[in-house]
Amino acid sequence: MLLGEYTHNLDTKGRMAIPVKFRTKLTAGAIITRGLDHCLFVFDSKEWETLAQKLITLPLAQANSRAFVRLMLAGATDVELDKQGRILIPDYLREYAGLKKQTIVAGLYNRIEIWDSEAWRGYKTKTEASSDEIAEKLGELGI
Repeated sequence: MLLGEYTHNLDTKGRMAIPVKFRTKLTAGAIITRGLDHCLFVFDSKEWETLAQKLITLPLAQANSRAFVRLMLAGATDVELDKQGRILIPDYLREYAGLKKQTIVAGLYNRIEIWDSEAWRGYKTKTEASSDEIAEKLGELGI
Protein backbone atom coordinates (compact mmCIF):
# COMPACT_ATOMS: atom_id res chain seq x y z
CA MET A 1 0.00 0.00 0.00
CA LEU A 2 1.19 3.48 -0.85
CA LEU A 3 -0.16 5.98 1.66
CA GLY A 4 0.93 9.35 2.98
CA GLU A 5 2.01 12.82 1.90
CA TYR A 6 5.66 13.87 1.72
CA THR A 7 7.57 16.96 0.67
CA HIS A 8 10.65 16.48 -1.51
CA ASN A 9 12.79 18.72 -3.70
CA LEU A 10 13.81 18.33 -7.31
CA ASP A 11 17.52 18.72 -7.93
CA THR A 12 18.92 20.69 -10.87
CA LYS A 13 18.96 17.55 -13.05
CA GLY A 14 15.25 16.81 -12.44
CA ARG A 15 15.82 14.00 -9.96
CA MET A 16 13.57 13.55 -6.96
CA ALA A 17 13.89 11.20 -4.00
CA ILE A 18 11.08 8.74 -3.51
CA PRO A 19 10.01 8.45 0.13
CA VAL A 20 11.77 5.54 1.83
CA LYS A 21 8.40 4.04 2.71
CA PHE A 22 7.56 3.68 -1.02
CA ARG A 23 10.89 2.46 -2.36
CA THR A 24 10.39 -1.27 -1.77
CA LYS A 25 7.24 -1.16 -3.91
CA LEU A 26 9.26 0.30 -6.80
CA THR A 27 12.45 -1.78 -6.67
CA ALA A 28 11.42 -3.77 -9.75
CA GLY A 29 11.00 -0.52 -11.68
CA ALA A 30 8.20 1.94 -12.19
CA ILE A 31 6.33 3.87 -14.83
CA ILE A 32 5.77 7.63 -14.61
CA THR A 33 3.18 9.36 -16.78
CA ARG A 34 0.92 12.35 -17.05
CA GLY A 35 -1.78 12.23 -14.43
CA LEU A 36 -5.04 14.04 -14.01
CA ASP A 37 -5.32 17.55 -12.53
CA HIS A 38 -1.80 18.30 -13.87
CA CYS A 39 0.06 15.98 -11.54
CA LEU A 40 2.17 12.96 -12.40
CA PHE A 41 1.24 9.35 -11.73
CA VAL A 42 3.83 6.75 -10.75
CA PHE A 43 2.87 3.06 -10.87
CA ASP A 44 4.86 -0.02 -10.05
CA SER A 45 5.21 -2.40 -13.00
CA LYS A 46 2.37 -4.69 -11.94
CA GLU A 47 -0.16 -1.88 -11.40
CA TRP A 48 0.89 -0.27 -14.68
CA GLU A 49 0.31 -3.51 -16.59
CA THR A 50 -3.18 -3.82 -15.08
CA LEU A 51 -4.04 -0.24 -16.06
CA ALA A 52 -2.50 -0.50 -19.54
CA GLN A 53 -4.52 -3.65 -20.30
CA LYS A 54 -7.72 -1.76 -19.41
CA LEU A 55 -6.71 1.28 -21.45
CA ILE A 56 -6.07 -0.65 -24.64
CA THR A 57 -9.59 -2.12 -24.50
CA LEU A 58 -11.24 1.32 -24.61
CA PRO A 59 -13.20 1.95 -27.82
CA LEU A 60 -10.93 3.40 -30.50
CA ALA A 61 -13.87 5.08 -32.23
CA GLN A 62 -14.64 7.32 -29.23
CA ALA A 63 -12.67 10.59 -29.12
CA ASN A 64 -12.60 10.73 -25.31
CA SER A 65 -11.20 7.21 -25.13
CA ARG A 66 -8.48 8.00 -27.66
CA ALA A 67 -7.59 11.21 -25.83
CA PHE A 68 -7.31 9.50 -22.46
CA VAL A 69 -5.22 6.63 -23.84
CA ARG A 70 -2.89 9.14 -25.49
CA LEU A 71 -2.58 11.14 -22.28
CA MET A 72 -1.65 8.09 -20.24
CA LEU A 73 0.35 5.94 -22.65
CA ALA A 74 2.17 8.43 -24.88
CA GLY A 75 3.47 10.29 -21.85
CA ALA A 76 4.61 7.19 -20.00
CA THR A 77 8.23 6.25 -19.44
CA ASP A 78 10.14 3.72 -17.36
CA VAL A 79 12.04 5.01 -14.34
CA GLU A 80 14.39 3.25 -11.98
CA LEU A 81 15.48 4.18 -8.51
CA ASP A 82 19.14 5.13 -8.31
CA LYS A 83 21.34 4.24 -5.32
CA GLN A 84 20.00 7.26 -3.41
CA GLY A 85 16.37 6.26 -4.06
CA ARG A 86 15.78 8.97 -6.65
CA ILE A 87 14.01 8.90 -9.98
CA LEU A 88 14.73 11.15 -12.95
CA ILE A 89 11.59 12.97 -14.06
CA PRO A 90 11.81 13.81 -17.78
CA ASP A 91 11.60 17.46 -18.82
CA TYR A 92 8.26 17.07 -20.63
CA LEU A 93 6.64 15.59 -17.51
CA ARG A 94 8.10 18.25 -15.22
CA GLU A 95 6.71 20.87 -17.60
CA TYR A 96 3.28 19.18 -17.78
CA ALA A 97 2.97 19.13 -13.98
CA GLY A 98 4.52 22.59 -13.53
CA LEU A 99 7.12 21.15 -11.16
CA LYS A 100 9.50 23.67 -9.73
CA LYS A 101 11.82 22.95 -6.81
CA GLN A 102 9.49 21.75 -4.05
CA THR A 103 7.17 18.83 -4.76
CA ILE A 104 4.58 16.82 -2.90
CA VAL A 105 4.67 13.04 -3.18
CA ALA A 106 1.29 11.57 -2.28
CA GLY A 107 0.63 7.86 -1.86
CA LEU A 108 -2.82 6.88 -3.13
CA TYR A 109 -2.93 3.15 -2.36
CA ASN A 110 -1.91 1.76 -5.77
CA ARG A 111 -0.11 4.77 -7.22
CA ILE A 112 1.99 7.76 -6.29
CA GLU A 113 1.11 11.26 -7.39
CA ILE A 114 3.75 13.96 -7.76
CA TRP A 115 2.58 17.56 -7.52
CA ASP A 116 4.17 20.96 -7.54
CA SER A 117 3.79 22.04 -3.90
CA GLU A 118 1.88 25.25 -4.74
CA ALA A 119 -0.52 23.39 -7.04
CA TRP A 120 -1.06 20.75 -4.34
CA ARG A 121 -1.93 23.40 -1.73
CA GLY A 122 -4.43 24.99 -4.11
CA TYR A 123 -5.98 21.65 -4.98
CA LYS A 124 -6.25 20.62 -1.32
CA THR A 125 -7.82 23.94 -0.31
CA LYS A 126 -10.42 23.68 -3.07
CA THR A 127 -11.18 20.03 -2.32
CA GLU A 128 -11.39 20.50 1.44
CA ALA A 129 -13.81 23.42 0.92
CA SER A 130 -16.14 21.12 -1.05
CA SER A 131 -15.69 17.99 1.04
CA ASP A 132 -19.36 17.87 2.11
CA GLU A 133 -20.55 18.03 -1.49
CA ILE A 134 -18.02 15.40 -2.57
CA ALA A 135 -19.08 13.09 0.28
CA GLU A 136 -22.72 13.48 -0.70
CA LYS A 137 -22.00 12.52 -4.32
CA LEU A 138 -19.97 9.52 -3.21
CA GLY A 139 -22.87 8.52 -0.96
CA GLU A 140 -25.06 8.39 -4.07
CA LEU A 141 -22.57 5.83 -5.45
CA GLY A 142 -22.86 3.72 -2.34
CA ILE A 143 -19.53 4.70 -0.79
